[in-house]
Amino acid sequence: MVEIPTRQPTRICLVRHGETEWNAERRIQGQIDIGLNETGQQQAAAAGRWLRGAGIVALYSSDLKRAWTTALAIGQALGLQPVAAPELRERRYGVFEGLTYAEAEHKYPDGYAAFEGRNADYAFENGESLKTMFERVTGKLKEIAAAHAGQNVVVVLHGGVLDIVNRFVRGNPLEMPRDFLIPNAGINWINEVDGAWHIESWAETGHLAPGALDELPS
Repeated sequence: MVEIPTRQPTRICLVRHGETEWNAERRIQGQIDIGLNETGQQQAAAAGRWLRGAGIVALYSSDLKRAWTTALAIGQALGLQPVAAPELRERRYGVFEGLTYAEAEHKYPDGYAAFEGRNADYAFENGESLKTMFERVTGKLKEIAAAHAGQNVVVVLHGGVLDIVNRFVRGNPLEMPRDFLIPNAGINWINEVDGAWHIESWAETGHLAPGALDELPS
């Protein structure tokens, strides 16, 4: 017997923040508060224009500057003020923050091997593990979905957060190598109904000029 959903899906549009200079340099930002570069500002505006006809009723964002500025641009296009969601900040990479991936590998080879190998318990020095991050991100995602049952909302966040959300929705382990893209200002639609989550589309970039960065390790 096929179960019939009891309500309309809650649709959440996840938008990665626009490009920063540190993205272009493959430098690990974590929770260091880096702003958008000119390309990132243009990408944020383009995402806002793209979403004008999507029936969005609410807008949430990480409170880090690169996400918040992206959300402000989207909100201007949609006539919405973003609501800060600190739980959706990027992962705390501890001593890796501010380093390029190459520098982190050279300076902390053992830690980098654990990071690159997706050891879900590895928390860097002064950082956080994938397991800890998973709990804070998915907890907030569920809270947003519950607050907007049957509605369409936008959430602006970070590459590492999108990595967590994709695995959560698909039911894939945190340790599995990444098999999906996470471009700057990419648009990703997921939905939830009766506690079941699904991906509608992922890494849409039709609204952007060619070349949106996905500088994250797999």
